[in-house]
Amino acid sequence: MRTVKKTSVFPAHREIVFAKLQELSTLQYIAAPYATFTPVDPDDPMVWQVGASSSYRFKMWGIIPFGVHTINIERFDIDGIQSREGNKFVPVWNHKIYLKDLGGKTEYTDEVDIDAGWKTIFVWLWAKAFYAHRQRKWLKLLCLND
Repeated sequence: MRTVKKTSVFPAHREIVFAKLQELSTLQYIAAPYATFTPVDPDDPMVWQVGASSSYRFKMWGIIPFGVHTINIERFDIDGIQSREGNKFVPVWNHKIYLKDLGGKTEYTDEVDIDAGWKTIFVWLWAKAFYAHRQRKWLKLLCLND
């Protein structure tokens, strides 16, 4: 098991960041082009709340199929999110997001525990780059919406 942890300060109120976390379009924007997430059932509205489960066709760099990625929500509130995720290639991808109010700004932390057997080191290296990329895209997204 390996852990990736990345923290940034976003120029937006925590409530704004939390609201954006509830939109599939945010995930799709901040993940691209490293990853694409397409709902397995496009007619099933994504509702992220405690106990919810959703599945996505996952592609690395938008072209390499990486199976169906399932996200099971264990915690979803203004202070953060916790999910148990995975697919057949990476069975353990447990993701926590922490949101800390900094009085008009938000300290945002992604923390991910990864276990993919012998592939773990390679997935971990990709995930380090992916989460740095995601947080740069978050900053861009939040600045666009000023």
